[in-house]
Amino acid sequence: MRRQSAAATALWISNRVKLLIRSKAVSPLRSATALQIVMKLENRLALITGGGRGIGRAIAIAFAREGASVAVVARTLKQVRAVAKDIKKEFPVDALPLKCDVRNSESVSDAFHNFRRHFGRGPDIVVNNAGVAKSELFVKTDERFWEEHLNTNLGGTFRCTHAALPEMLERGWGRIINIASIAGKTGAPYISAYAASKHGVLGLTRSLAMEVAAQGITVNAICPGYVDTDMTSQGIENIVAKTGKSARQALKMLEQMSPQNRLVTAEEVAALAVLLASEDGRGINGQAINVDGGTVLF
Repeated sequence: MRRQSAAATALWISNRVKLLIRSKAVSPLRSATALQIVMKLENRLALITGGGRGIGRAIAIAFAREGASVAVVARTLKQVRAVAKDIKKEFPVDALPLKCDVRNSESVSDAFHNFRRHFGRGPDIVVNNAGVAKSELFVKTDERFWEEHLNTNLGGTFRCTHAALPEMLERGWGRIINIASIAGKTGAPYISAYAASKHGVLGLTRSLAMEVAAQGITVNAICPGYVDTDMTSQGIENIVAKTGKSARQALKMLEQMSPQNRLVTAEEVAALAVLLASEDGRGINGQAINVDGGTVLF
């Protein structure tokens, strides 16, 4: 495991305490005690798929800020290397970039092997975030399009969870966090394949949560609405291409789907992931929690 220098660690702690004091979260006299409370994931190891951008990147950074060492995983090695570099520069934790295609069992097995070789054991926390989201009329949805969504969104969640769970069971502690979608609770035109895959993720989440509930492991899902990420930008491009609306009109349409008239930020999703990954979230299990501004109320 990569070890940060004492100077780098001291600098990070000093900056963190100053930030807490400036924000009036703690007084100077209580800063050391408060710092211990803030470090919710200290000494934990986390693996985040789809970690090169968007929600995955935000979760990796949020976990590192709370003291976890992380592996950021994606098919594009350049992206996860950049995220890992940023994390190691900013926080006194380790960050490992790993290339992995969650659609492929061998690729997932290799990623977990490399994780264990680097850190000495498997992850305490797995965030299944890698996914694909495309739209198409159902009558134009061919089997390849269908399988792409099921194999990535649901199959990838299964493979990574399956690779991590045995060691979590041995240790008697673990957190599985699946990034689903409000589309996993509802439906919408043109996203039959995507919605079906995310409904499947919620079924897996709830069933596995009941299976491991008494063994120190929680399994939960986060269901974001439209998030201000590259994936949503691609969705806007699709709306423009298929409807003739301008990009501004398309964005406004997505914003108005939320009662708050805005897109959710990746950092809001990451904040919930931190809670679910921590001891504070140990009583939350088998849940599918919306982060959507009130768009879906169940």
